[in-house]
Amino acid sequence: MTATPSQPKTPPMVPCAPRPRHRALLRALRDPLTLLGLPLAAAPLLLAAFAGGGTRRWFGGRAEGQRAQAQAAKDDAAAAFYELDTAQRDLRISIETITAVDDSPAARRAVDGFEGLGRRVDEASLRYIGAVDAHDLDRDDLEASAAARARAELTAATEELGRVKQELDRFAEGLGPLLGKAETQLARLAPAVERARQSLQAASDALDAVRASGLAADDLAARLAALAPELTKLNQGAGRHGVPGTLERAERVTREAEAVRAEAERLPERAAETDKRLVSLRTRAQALTTRAEQVEPVLSELRRRFTAACWQDLQHVPEQARETVRRAEAKLAEARAARDAQRWPDATALLSTARALLNETDEAVSAAGDRLRRLNAVQKDPRAEIERTRFAIRDAQRLAMAGRTTPDPRDARPLDDAVARLDRAVDGLAGRHPDYWHFLTETDAVRRAVAGVVTRIREERGAGH
Repeated sequence: MTATPSQPKTPPMVPCAPRPRHRALLRALRDPLTLLGLPLAAAPLLLAAFAGGGTRRWFGGRAEGQRAQAQAAKDDAAAAFYELDTAQRDLRISIETITAVDDSPAARRAVDGFEGLGRRVDEASLRYIGAVDAHDLDRDDLEASAAARARAELTAATEELGRVKQELDRFAEGLGPLLGKAETQLARLAPAVERARQSLQAASDALDAVRASGLAADDLAARLAALAPELTKLNQGAGRHGVPGTLERAERVTREAEAVRAEAERLPERAAETDKRLVSLRTRAQALTTRAEQVEPVLSELRRRFTAACWQDLQHVPEQARETVRRAEAKLAEARAARDAQRWPDATALLSTARALLNETDEAVSAAGDRLRRLNAVQKDPRAEIERTRFAIRDAQRLAMAGRTTPDPRDARPLDDAVARLDRAVDGLAGRHPDYWHFLTETDAVRRAVAGVVTRIREERGAGH
């Protein structure tokens, strides 16, 4: 048996993939039975083949260096692809947040812009995937040129992915105001819905307490029942009805439920107040009936002591007072029935009407006694009324001349007219049967006219005129 001749030294060669014959041998080596079945003469040939026979090296060299660089480029591209995918997902969440709340033109433009960027992302992603699929960097027979092409394509794909990522980042920065507004509304959503639910529960509890006290509160119960469909929509959520609509609904339900709760809590007090007003107005009506009966003696004295002009307008006061009191008592009876039926708004309105009628009666009845008192005073001594009116005129004249040497015609004319009018009223008292009531109405009119001049002067001077 001869020894294997020594192999001459050869220069290093570029590693290459095993030839087909070598791959067959590799497969054979993996099977021990195959090895055992080989002829002994073939063994040296097999070992020589794996030793390279001095013709090829399988590791190291230029191709392996290019393979390593291409693999690094592939890793960089994968990282860039992941970053872009993450940025796109984050941006999609922001867009969905905005569209859930905002339907403004700015929001619609943001959606269009995002769709355009999505196409750019797809293009860059397809370029990356194509570069990865086009090159099998794990091939045993990968050539240096193929590895270099792979590295170049993967590097270009990485750069494109980076550029699109920058576009996404810039777009996301521009969404700041819209996103902030949307997030604010979303942050309000859950508390608003919870407040609505709590308000409805509080209103229901208050209504139960009122009913337990013996008050029906049917109108409040109907108002609360009308909110049930709104609560159903709130429970369905903003995903079905939209954030703005849900917020508006929650605020409306809260407002209306709070109103029901407040009225329910006040209902016992309102019932007690209604009862008190009924008693008070009924007592007042009885008192006015008694006072109205006393008007006739007052009128008799006015007829006996003064001219007809002093009392003619009071002739129908007794009859009108009785009629007005009768109408007020009818309204009070209706208010009592409304209160018993717990129709609180009706009861309140009827009580207000009864009170207005009694006020009218009170004024008419009081007018007769007041007329007699004033006529008695001026008949006894008219000088107090005259001096009171003259003082008002003089005070206005001093104000009109303050800081002036001559009066303003706008002030002087009405004040001179007031003096003349007072003089005529005083002259009217000189007859045998003076019209004292005319005198009193004239002095009242003079004082009102003078007060008007004073008000105008002060307003103009206050304005700097």
